[in-house]
Amino acid sequence: MFRGNHLYAVDDKGRVAIPARFRDELSALQDARLVVSRFRWRTHRCLDVYPLVAWQRVEEKIVAARQFGNKAAVFERFYVGAAQDTQVDGQGRILIPPTLRAWAAIGREVMFVGANDKFHIFDKDVFHQIDREDEHDVFDDPDFLNQLGL
Repeated sequence: MFRGNHLYAVDDKGRVAIPARFRDELSALQDARLVVSRFRWRTHRCLDVYPLVAWQRVEEKIVAARQFGNKAAVFERFYVGAAQDTQVDGQGRILIPPTLRAWAAIGREVMFVGANDKFHIFDKDVFHQIDREDEHDVFDDPDFLNQLGL
């Protein structure tokens, strides 16, 4: 569903346009509601953004996982507890809530990164650092690439 990465600017009010390709996917759902929460990629902070229907599936999985121990409850508090609803406005933008912008150290430029049923929002500089790290991890492991048939 969501794929690719796209550079966009955040305005002074914390609004950012959603990439057209992502907006097309959201339009197909006929629901402009999104859920934004905090996340980490390795040691780097970012935001996860889900269409409401995909977020509801995540919540169901978390509720089911709570029976397996305290770690799921801690994750629920961290992830679900920080989640905030937002909506795509008429100009195709979302408001990134100030607390989440601060937590992920979002500056003036962000990268939208597709992740199938959700997308991530990274500060541009953080994304470039992660991208370099990921490149080394993937391409320095020929066994992994062989497993994928690449």
